[in-house]
Amino acid sequence: MGRGRVQLKRIENKISRQVTFSKRRSGLLKKAHEISVLCDAEVALIVFSTKGKLFEYSSDSSMETILERYERYSFAERQLVATDSETQGGWCMEFPKLTARVEVLQRNIRNFMGEDLDPLSFRELQNLEQQIDAGLKRIRTRKNQLMHESVMELQKKEKSLQEQNNLLAKKLKENEKNMPEKAHQEQPSLGLLSLPQQPMPSTLPLPSLTIGGAFQERAVDEDAGVQTRPTVMPPWMLRHVNG
Repeated sequence: MGRGRVQLKRIENKISRQVTFSKRRSGLLKKAHEISVLCDAEVALIVFSTKGKLFEYSSDSSMETILERYERYSFAERQLVATDSETQGGWCMEFPKLTARVEVLQRNIRNFMGEDLDPLSFRELQNLEQQIDAGLKRIRTRKNQLMHESVMELQKKEKSLQEQNNLLAKKLKENEKNMPEKAHQEQPSLGLLSLPQQPMPSTLPLPSLTIGGAFQERAVDEDAGVQTRPTVMPPWMLRHVNG
């Protein structure tokens, strides 16, 4: 059977308490050494017995170095906590000041708008009037500056458009000047191409021959009717017939 769990309370027996202290101290020093070697950590261990005897362990660096480092970190942490506390306290004190400042600014805005003027004295009204006049002067100056810049920009655009207009007018005049010359050059060729076409003659009627003397040729005209005219046979044909 294994040992039962040891109840964590002060051991009343003095001898048993001393034995337990020796065993647990040795185990604690062993564990400190193991964690420093295995994890490459800086470990410092300080143990005081009931009689005030000191037992300590430190890793490769000395105990003084580890304690100084501990003091630096502890001091920095305390300073950070103190700074945070002071900052929070400062914000708590600053909040009423900021609230009052906001109220003053809101009241000034209402005064500039011409509202809540009854509580103001004569001198305060004079100061308010001077501030408004100075503001209006700055506003007018800025407005005039913007108007001047706008006018200058429009003048530049007008000049550019005028130059483009002059260039287009010059090109138009050159085109009008070249148009008569081009028409004069094209006129002979157009005359040759526009000759009137002569009507084609209609088919002439063939004469009908009659052997033995004179013959008659009839030409039928749809408009004038039928006409006849005597035709004399050529002499060579007469000689051939008579022979």
